[in-house]
Amino acid sequence: MNKHFKSLEFDKILELLSKECTFPDAREQAMNIKPVFSKEEAQALMKETDDAYCLIGKFGTPSFGSLKDTSSSLKRAQAGAGLSPLELLRIGEVLRVIRSLKQWRNASDDRQSTLDKYFNRLMPNKFLEDKISDAIIAEDEISDKASPTLSDIRRKIRTASSKAREVLDKIVHGSSYSKYLQDKVITQRDGRFVVPVKAECRGNIPGLVHDTSGSGQTVFIEPMGVVQANNDIRMLRNKEQEEIERILLELSGMAGDCADSIIGSYQNLIDLNIIFAKGNLAYKMKATTPIINDEGYINLKKARHPLIDRDKVVPVDITLGREYTTLVITGPNTGGKTVSLKTTGLLTLMAMSGIMLPCGDESEISVFKKILVDIGDEQSIEQSLSTFSAHMTNIIGIIDQASRYSLVLIDELGAGTDPVEGAALAVAILQKLKAKGAKIQCTTHYAELKEFAITTEGVENGCCEFDVKTLRPTYKLLIGVPGKSNAFAISKRLGLSEEIIDNAKQLVSSESRRFEDTIQQLEERRQVLERRLKEANDTKAYAGRQREKANSIIEKAKKEAEKEIEKAREEAERISRKTKAQAQSILDRLENMEKQQRMDAEKKAKLRKSIQKMETLADPITKKKAEKYTPPRPFKVGDSVLIYDIDKNAEILSIDEREQTAILQAGIIKTKVKLSNLRLNKEKPKTTVQSSRRSVPSKMDMKPATEVDVRGQTAMDAIMEVDSAIDQAVLMNMGQLTIIHGKGTGVLRTEIQKFLRTHKNIKSFRLGTYGEGDAGVTICEIK
Repeated sequence: MNKHFKSLEFDKILELLSKECTFPDAREQAMNIKPVFSKEEAQALMKETDDAYCLIGKFGTPSFGSLKDTSSSLKRAQAGAGLSPLELLRIGEVLRVIRSLKQWRNASDDRQSTLDKYFNRLMPNKFLEDKISDAIIAEDEISDKASPTLSDIRRKIRTASSKAREVLDKIVHGSSYSKYLQDKVITQRDGRFVVPVKAECRGNIPGLVHDTSGSGQTVFIEPMGVVQANNDIRMLRNKEQEEIERILLELSGMAGDCADSIIGSYQNLIDLNIIFAKGNLAYKMKATTPIINDEGYINLKKARHPLIDRDKVVPVDITLGREYTTLVITGPNTGGKTVSLKTTGLLTLMAMSGIMLPCGDESEISVFKKILVDIGDEQSIEQSLSTFSAHMTNIIGIIDQASRYSLVLIDELGAGTDPVEGAALAVAILQKLKAKGAKIQCTTHYAELKEFAITTEGVENGCCEFDVKTLRPTYKLLIGVPGKSNAFAISKRLGLSEEIIDNAKQLVSSESRRFEDTIQQLEERRQVLERRLKEANDTKAYAGRQREKANSIIEKAKKEAEKEIEKAREEAERISRKTKAQAQSILDRLENMEKQQRMDAEKKAKLRKSIQKMETLADPITKKKAEKYTPPRPFKVGDSVLIYDIDKNAEILSIDEREQTAILQAGIIKTKVKLSNLRLNKEKPKTTVQSSRRSVPSKMDMKPATEVDVRGQTAMDAIMEVDSAIDQAVLMNMGQLTIIHGKGTGVLRTEIQKFLRTHKNIKSFRLGTYGEGDAGVTICEIK
């Protein structure tokens, strides 16, 4: 591996990735991943990982099993060689995984994915897969179902073995020979059935001796009665082995015919396994997909070093390549400078390898042609190089290779030699690298480099924060702030005497003291501003939560108000229906009294007053506000108009042009209304009583209907119309109602009569007689 990549511990990232792979070849290939150096390639790799990440989130990781490389076996089969049962089983397992992955993709998502090119190149072969699984049970066992011939041979072997056992059972359990046996068992030697006989009695059982026990006290004899059976079994065993070899050769030939497609599919399995391993690693790292550019711009938000425990690592924000191309980081030892340096380089390598980054959303990273690193102790005894010499040798190589497409990361630039000369060298090296256009991030302890960053355009200071009170670094990276030397403060808190510290301060040059004091003031101001910013953010967040709470209360109040309004409207409708029914009842009584000529003028006036009162109660909805209206023509007697404010239809009886009023007939009521409150109807007014919310049929203008015709309607529609007619008949005090349903199939008549039997207002009903409509009508008697 490239030594610069190794310095950034990229090999450890690949090791983490390989652990997410499920079979050896994928793990080996994952360990050999190399970054790509073009934006398009990096974006394509990252898109594949992102698609795998999404599929894992929706459907889980597909199963790849623990596959073995079958390429060499397949090539031998392609050349005509026979394969062993174990090799064929491994080929069958590869075919099973190919098929299951193809099915997983088809069932997982209909949307297109960049991974489809890999899935589409998978070539399942269910026929060969089934052939292998049906024929081979284990690496040392072939199934009877492998071929009819093999099944027949094994059946004959079982028959011959059964015959031999019968003969031997008689010898073992018979009284004639059992006394000569060492044990009453049947065993085998060289594939032939034998019995264990005492050595001194071997002449008492005629047969062939095949073996002797280690002690010499037992001989294994094949009785003459089973010799022929054993011979048959031996011949059948030979035939069985020949058939097995034929079956394996046949399966090997079939595998050889498909060798190229299986090998190609296996390589796609490796690629897919690595891509899904990247997706699983992203879930473990809580990683995101960065924006990738090739302009040398890096903007990492809340970036975490992937090799540090997620619960312990401190996220850092790192920016480089736009406002400034060189970042000089200062701070105490073990304060996080080197970790920040490695985080930048390692996350860049990960992005160039298609591995998602452990950082915040909308982070941006660049692709570089070269990543040049000088980190760690490069001392070499063999080459007679000191630490400084080793670093300088490395930096010389970096300067030679650097260009505007390079990312240069240098730890402790200029360290290991005289501070004055080291600082001067460090400034000169940075100037040279900057002139070449490289993007540079380095760490140092030299104050001269802090001044260089302040006074040079395109160079920025950064520091790793240190808490003097606790004597511990916070590991936060602060960009734009030079690091302050904390040697005096740390020494004082550790117990070094004031006298020594004061003497040391006097030895420091006045320029250095002023510079350190300036840094101290800047740091104190930064901390104050940071606290204020945090307070402002907390206040803003609290205000946001309070606003959401207030909006929630307002929304809840609106919903409750709407419910109350709806409840009031329903109550108004109920009152309207009740009072209108009462008004209709009074009208019916009025008509009856007129017919009987027993109503005098005083009673009529009283009843009309009662009706008007009920009409008022029947319309509790707020009147409409007047709107400017110009009739299309002047009103005239007989016009059908709408009384706008109460939403009622009426007819003009007379018009008073001087007072701009009209006498109207609205139902049975006569009233005087201003012409400005009238709206001319285009059609003759329908017999309805209008409310401001909806129309309700007016029973005041309806004439009693003694029959209802429901022919041609469905049963449900007919029953609803009959029910309405019965209600109207009850209100009109009618004694009888005729329902015309027709004869037809009789279904409509049956459903209507079934309904009438349960209706509370029906006293009785019957079919019509001759002249009334016969079976085509039903005549109801109303209670």
